Amino acid sequence: MPLRPETSSDLLIDGKLTPGSGGVFDVVNPATEEVIGQAADGTSEDMDAAIAAARTAFDTTDWSRDHAFRARCLRQLRDALLAHGDEFRELTIAEVGCPAFLTHGPQFDGPVTDLGYFADLAENYEWTRDLGTAKPMGLKNHRELRSEAVGVVGAITPWNFPHQINFAKIGPALAAGCTVVLKPAPDTPWCAALVGKIVAEETDFPPGVLNIVTSTDHQLGAQLSTDPRVDLVSFTGSTATGKKVMAAAAESLKKVFLELGGKSAFLVLDDADIGSACAMAAFNVVTHAGQGCAITTRLVVPRTKLDEAITATRDAMAGLPAGDPTDGGTICGPVISARQRQRIESYIELATSEGGTIEIGGGRPTDKPAGFFVEPTLISGLDNSARVAQEEIFGPVLVIIPHDGDDDAIRIANDSPYGLSGMVYGTDEERIDKVVNGVRTGTMGVNGGIWYAADVPFGGFKQSGIGREMGVAGFEEYLETKAVARPA
Repeated sequence: MPLRPETSSDLLIDGKLTPGSGGVFDVVNPATEEVIGQAADGTSEDMDAAIAAARTAFDTTDWSRDHAFRARCLRQLRDALLAHGDEFRELTIAEVGCPAFLTHGPQFDGPVTDLGYFADLAENYEWTRDLGTAKPMGLKNHRELRSEAVGVVGAITPWNFPHQINFAKIGPALAAGCTVVLKPAPDTPWCAALVGKIVAEETDFPPGVLNIVTSTDHQLGAQLSTDPRVDLVSFTGSTATGKKVMAAAAESLKKVFLELGGKSAFLVLDDADIGSACAMAAFNVVTHAGQGCAITTRLVVPRTKLDEAITATRDAMAGLPAGDPTDGGTICGPVISARQRQRIESYIELATSEGGTIEIGGGRPTDKPAGFFVEPTLISGLDNSARVAQEEIFGPVLVIIPHDGDDDAIRIANDSPYGLSGMVYGTDEERIDKVVNGVRTGTMGVNGGIWYAADVPFGGFKQSGIGREMGVAGFEEYLETKAVARPA
């Protein structure tokens, strides 16, 4: 079954592929600005039907109790997606604008393969735990804890790593026994819609277990947050929108998982190799044009080595120009849209108005007349109070900030409303551990260490979110606990 999204991209509702009630909307290639096809434009009525289907599937079938069947369906989906891997890689590059090399990692192969991890959890998780006997009020009782699916999950996802984030929600939620309504970003509808086509045509998922509604209407996400038939909302996106999701969900006291913004710090200690550290910091911030919530966008270096660090980072960025995402050597592709490029450019203008210096970049590549490209940009001359050091830009923009020792580096890292990720470079393990322990963040790399994996929980402190995604902790976000006691 070839995938032809340019001619057909339907909603998945109650096991059926169906056109959107609102017609279709254009899908744009961010590297060329060309319309490459259309996607189904779902409406509030479509979302209502999807929620109803998910509710019925959860309440009237054995999906939540048949662990082995759920595992089999997830493995079917994994295998079918991998069988269409070349097609998915091609459409992902075209729709997302991501560099081709990333599709062999977190932009496709990684998250699809990880469905097997969640299938294994469905089969092997300790669904019932024996607490032994006790004598409450003098009566001997045997107690146990049972883990059960939370119910219907509304999943709202962004455009930057659509496969990774879609499957990080779909995988554990389905493995836990939930049913799901997925509302993907309108910028990248095909990455979700084509999964729906495979679910409908190449797997044994029962009708209503997974529903996918693409739409240009952002209010459909709010509909998931307010509908009492939805038991949990799993949202990834901006902190501002996450607050609105949480407030809307409060009306029905539904559970929320929120993976939100970040302004993560790359801390370089004075005993580190400045050249290696700054090269890694540059690589991190230009990868996929900086469109990642966990990317380290503040480079915090010893004040005594600031000039050396600026030179090393500038030289590294010069070797990582914005390029064609279909080229296997490209690290920095386009940003997703004209609107996002304008937002990034406004921050660069803000940095100069606040007294910052553009060390490299700051504009659009002269050799890219089409496409939403932004030059990799390094900003110096500002302290951590500057808006470009405090606010999430979501582009290939790095702010370099001096520190006056390890304690000051920790202070700067923590001087942020966010706490999602971070990196530290150094050679003294005791000092490194002090930094790791001192920075309030959900993930931390040491000397280039990579924490990303299916079994590693991901999430943040402070305004970077609530809860964890991936790993056993991420799986358990979709579970409720029931205590059972009987006379012994």
